[in-house]
Amino acid sequence: MPLRANLSVLDNIALIPQYRHNQDYASAAASAWQLLLCTGLEGCALKRDPQLTPMERCIALLLRSAIERPPIILIDRPALLLPDTFYPTYLGDQLQRLADYLNDCWILDYRWNEPLYPPHRLHAPR
Repeated sequence: MPLRANLSVLDNIALIPQYRHNQDYASAAASAWQLLLCTGLEGCALKRDPQLTPMERCIALLLRSAIERPPIILIDRPALLLPDTFYPTYLGDQLQRLADYLNDCWILDYRWNEPLYPPHRLHAPR
């Protein structure tokens, strides 16, 4: 879901628990702030969508999803979100920082980009 252009990054992230769980703004914003601190992007907390760099926008969207702790977060074709960034490394670093807040994250990309990602482990049933 796109960011609301009339809200700051902090408010965009805090909006989710407010809307879905009727959480008050102060506690929702505190949770959002904690996520921003984890990623090191607290400097963009008061920016609105048009003022964001592609990297800030990508992480704002990721944090907006992560605040709910869904079972799966899906990032579809990250090159569209991060056109000027070596995105496998950048996303890998950010996902590592958010490891305590994420259940599972899947990245869908074109098959020819597979060499850009580290090898993944398959979990086999025991």
